[in-house]
Amino acid sequence: MTSDNLTRRGLLQGSAAAAAALPSLGEARAAPRRQPPSSKGEPMAAVELTVNGRDVHLQIDTRTTLLDALREHLHLTGTKKGCDHGQCGACTVIVEGRRINSCLTLAVMHEGDSITTIEGLGTPEKLHPMQRAFITHDGYQCGYCTPGQICSAVAMLDELDAGIPSHVTDDLEKVDLSDAELRERMSGNICRCAAYPNIIAAIRDVAGEKA
Repeated sequence: MTSDNLTRRGLLQGSAAAAAALPSLGEARAAPRRQPPSSKGEPMAAVELTVNGRDVHLQIDTRTTLLDALREHLHLTGTKKGCDHGQCGACTVIVEGRRINSCLTLAVMHEGDSITTIEGLGTPEKLHPMQRAFITHDGYQCGYCTPGQICSAVAMLDELDAGIPSHVTDDLEKVDLSDAELRERMSGNICRCAAYPNIIAAIRDVAGEKA
């Protein structure tokens, strides 16, 4: 059929035939199907930790944070989940003598490490000096941030004893125990009740005892 004798009927019939031979628009734009989840489940790993002086053995998802391992697997719920983004400090624990935000690190990264939580610092019958000072100076109100504040304060005083400087240290040869130093070093632990003056007083009390 030439263009000279092309009729309306012929044009419509030809267009319909061509369209039938092509995949539909929906098929052409359809997203690829997701593969079904693996029957083997999530990747698991064996992890050995020393928590509050006790050896523990865990079989956990490799994506489990140290915070969730402590709370959900070991049921040490004193360590709090606040922002879960490393901004509030409520989840602070002491790992190998250093304070860290447990929500920002994976449990599998601490194979063989020694970890201290608020439960490992003291007991109601025998409080850690920092715990006792927080009570004496009323260094808390709602108490949600308190475990992280106390763990952070304990490790922070060890940093001062070791002469580790901060951003506000004037003399690198001798780190001064000033309010500016304490506030700078504790700035990663937020107290939404704003009990900061009492927290500083509690830390100074313990620092005086150590001196």
